[in-house]
Amino acid sequence: MNYCLRCVGLPLAVYREVAAHLCQVEGVQVELVSQQSQQFDYTLSQIDNLRIQYPEDAISGCDQRVRQILAYYSDRYGAWENVSPSEFESIDS
Repeated sequence: MNYCLRCVGLPLAVYREVAAHLCQVEGVQVELVSQQSQQFDYTLSQIDNLRIQYPEDAISGCDQRVRQILAYYSDRYGAWENVSPSEFESIDS
């Protein structure tokens, strides 16, 4: 499973906290993708999105645990948005 999520306005420290919690789930790998905007905007986080990866054959309950962790932060900081594949590709360029 591979996907990218962002929570608009989420501070860098909270992104790091989310990543640390997700990495505690066996088989989960998380990468923080830096903001790529060319213009400064105080309301933007330094992080654009989280890339979350784990094998489809990961331990039972891995996906459920990832969803629980994301839901915890969503309840406190706002909804997660999926980063579209075309947007994801532009981040790599």
